[in-house]
Amino acid sequence: MSYKIVVAGATGNVGREMLNILEERGFPVQEIAVLASRRSIGTEVSFGDKTLKTQDIATFDFAGWDMALFAIGSDATKEYAPKAAAAGCVVIDNSSLYRYDPDVPLIVPEVNADAIHDYAKKNIIANPNCSTAQMVVALKPLHDRARIKRVVVSTYQSVSGAGKDGMDELWDQTKAVYNPTTDVPPNKFTKQIAFNVIPHIDVFMEDGTTKEEWKMVAETKKIVDPSIKVTATCVRVPVFVGHSEAINIEFEEFLDEDEARDILREAPGIMVIDKRENGGYVTPVECAGDYATFISRIRQDSTIENGLNLWCVSDNLRKGAALNAVQIAEVLGNKVLQKG
Repeated sequence: MSYKIVVAGATGNVGREMLNILEERGFPVQEIAVLASRRSIGTEVSFGDKTLKTQDIATFDFAGWDMALFAIGSDATKEYAPKAAAAGCVVIDNSSLYRYDPDVPLIVPEVNADAIHDYAKKNIIANPNCSTAQMVVALKPLHDRARIKRVVVSTYQSVSGAGKDGMDELWDQTKAVYNPTTDVPPNKFTKQIAFNVIPHIDVFMEDGTTKEEWKMVAETKKIVDPSIKVTATCVRVPVFVGHSEAINIEFEEFLDEDEARDILREAPGIMVIDKRENGGYVTPVECAGDYATFISRIRQDSTIENGLNLWCVSDNLRKGAALNAVQIAEVLGNKVLQKG
């Protein structure tokens, strides 16, 4: 069975990546439409060997279309997702707008694919935050074996998580470091990002955490288990693509590092590269363009009774956004719509 697919936000980093991944994975597309804001009407984007022209999302009729992959931010999603859903088109939304809505499933297919059956309440499915997506892929198989009590995570997030403007700012500031006559002050970020790290992603909340850190807590509970305690520190680093995470996990019962390594090797969506030698681990440079979530540096934490440490790296534009959305579409097509 093939489907009529809409990609909204097709001119952005994530939208273009959605188109690439739909084609790479051979998604059964009967017809495809690419949408953007009015200022981008007519912009050409690629889908396999085809060149598509974007249409105006404000005037597009979603009736008769099966699924719409949204990568347009919360404000625009708030306006257009209900219109698409009301027209019978299932929305798979990459923004944060619906992630915490109890009537909208928040899906990472390797972790909680069965939750997709709840989509019909609003005809909307939420895609998680990029930093959460890769972490829960690693946590779920370990949680199934030894029950996770608490997670302490520090993230090292690439500038592509802030969109094209973030990538441009890193590029321009990096060039300016070597050209003393050029000054590129912070605009997208709160401080210089070139040759620097910034412990601040999204807005600050009353308790001193940032919204990005809060997202990791709330989303992990919704996707994996509400009983898991999570504390996060999210940091922007001068990397173009690929988020990294240092994750400390406390379990209810003992889990040996060798068994954990074997469990992760067998888990869907994970690639374990863990050699205790120079270069025996994965960094963002190696993960860019790949589907997998890479796990390295698996080791016992001797400071607590049942603890493990690990290093987790993934392409945030792929698993953290576009790939996960396409995987949701695959689950929707395979498990739900073809039976409807």
